[in-house]
Amino acid sequence: MAAMDDTGTLVSIGAFARRVGLSPSALRFYDDCGLLRPAHVDGATGYRFYAPDQESRAVLVRRLREAGLPLVDASVVLDGDPGEARAVLAEHARRTRETAAAAQAAIDAVLRGLSGPPGGAEARVGGPELAGAVRQVVPSAARGEAREEFPALGCVLVEITGQEVRLVATDRYRLAVRALRPSVVTGGPHQALVATAALTEIASWAVRLPEVGIEIDGRGARVYGDGDRRVIPVTDGTFPSYQVILDELPAARHRLIIERDALRTVLAHDADGPVTLRTDDGHGLVVRRGPDETPLRAIRTGPPMRIAFDPKVLLPAVDASVGPDVLLEISSATHPVVVRSADQGGFTTVVMPVHDTTGA
Repeated sequence: MAAMDDTGTLVSIGAFARRVGLSPSALRFYDDCGLLRPAHVDGATGYRFYAPDQESRAVLVRRLREAGLPLVDASVVLDGDPGEARAVLAEHARRTRETAAAAQAAIDAVLRGLSGPPGGAEARVGGPELAGAVRQVVPSAARGEAREEFPALGCVLVEITGQEVRLVATDRYRLAVRALRPSVVTGGPHQALVATAALTEIASWAVRLPEVGIEIDGRGARVYGDGDRRVIPVTDGTFPSYQVILDELPAARHRLIIERDALRTVLAHDADGPVTLRTDDGHGLVVRRGPDETPLRAIRTGPPMRIAFDPKVLLPAVDASVGPDVLLEISSATHPVVVRSADQGGFTTVVMPVHDTTGA
């Protein structure tokens, strides 16, 4: 009775199973359930045979079962009203999402428990926020000879305190600190030194995730999110006591709020020597770069002052700020200057001024 494939005649259960991607045992089970009856059963041998026009139903049965659909619901999709079939599938998709989310939460909890010895620290922050923080602080890390001489300065300090996640970088001429407010934080304080390249790679991964977790303990550092878990390569070394630097900053005598793009344009101008910022008894600001002087609008407090910077140091600090304005807090022409983002209080850069050689 059985024949092979393209003649339109019946085929054996083994041949049919190979065609539709089901095992013979599964076909026998679906026969017993009434979900997929064979076209013919030999009365003497009990062998099952299937017709070619049953292939589409068999493939649909296989797909429904691969999706985890219970047989009672599969029968509705196979033989019920199209509207009922859509409702059954939509409800199953909803249940599947909830089950997957609950399983992921349980797995994350177990993984956190296995991540390291007691006494570590963990925090959860927004993925885009972490990526933005990396973008802001990495330009302040040391490069070239400075990194070769002081390898720790070529890294970013990632620190979990009792309330914040901080990213810190310095090349001795500037110091960038970005603080993030986590949704959850446990343990602390703990810190890890991370090479800028490794942290930039983590940021590229994290920016696509709504939230990521950061763990730091005696075994190292890790990040996790959306079912993925990554080890952060850490570097041995001693990072400068940045908090001491911040605590010892003199009180600001001058404050300048400047349009960020306008200041950036002057700093990016191709000219030798330092850039000089000068105020007088008026209300404006004059920026000198090379032989050119550019008046800029500014909101300012304090007496007249004059201060010079290496534009290659000041420009990255201005670039890293957020929003249309940048705030400079100046104590004197020789002390570190705080560069703040007017729209983001959690980001601070400290920039060293230079000796004013313009003579003007």
